Amino acid sequence: MWGKAEIVFEPGRLGRLYQQAPLRVLFPDPPDGEPIQAALVTTSGGLAGGDRLELSARAAAGAVGMVVASAAEKIYRSTGPDTKVDIGLTVEKGAWLEVLPQETIVFEGARLRRSTRLDLAADARAMVGEMLVFGRTAKGESLSQGLVHDAWEIRRDGRLIWADALHLDGDIAAKLKAPGGFGGALACATLVLATPRPMILRDGVREMLDGRAGATVVGDLLIVRWLDEDAARLRKSFGTVWAMLRHEAAGLPRRLPRIWEI
Repeated sequence: MWGKAEIVFEPGRLGRLYQQAPLRVLFPDPPDGEPIQAALVTTSGGLAGGDRLELSARAAAGAVGMVVASAAEKIYRSTGPDTKVDIGLTVEKGAWLEVLPQETIVFEGARLRRSTRLDLAADARAMVGEMLVFGRTAKGESLSQGLVHDAWEIRRDGRLIWADALHLDGDIAAKLKAPGGFGGALACATLVLATPRPMILRDGVREMLDGRAGATVVGDLLIVRWLDEDAARLRKSFGTVWAMLRHEAAGLPRRLPRIWEI
């Protein structure tokens, strides 16, 4: 399967939408004070080896938009081919783009390659995140074999300002257990906020975090990361921090979309 979605937000309205199954985009009525919300749905119920998803989202000059996952994404066992997810985000002059994920659950034997590219104009702002769960932890399963390659690139005015990649293969179980690796964590998450004066927000985030989580600043990026043995606890902390930051950085209500809370 090869699913695609292209979304363009313009000031006060949706400028363009293209979608190709199994990736679909819904537009729930947002509460007062909220921007247009594009909710992503994978109609196949999950992705297997050889499947591919491509998401392109752009906030045109002066636009405010939000892309939110409607449910956790499941990456099923592969017989060999990789499952590929490519995310390309563009935020133009004076715009704000929010891309709120739900968990990506990597099943035993799955092979996931995901890339996220964010291109920002000089004064553009954005908040983007990801959450990974290693195995069907709700069923007592964990990931021991397979592939997880999750890469980020962020550019400001065409200049690379941050790049990062997580790569797990071979004996993944040992790496998840290793004190110098994940130290027993079965879930991780990353939140990246591009905003002026991120140092002020960093201190507020640090006060909200406990356990194995931290926040740092790289240039005008605030980067928050979590490791946890409990995926539900990680999700709760991630959502709480996200709601606070969208309010402080973009003046939006301190809440999450209803579809995310279900």
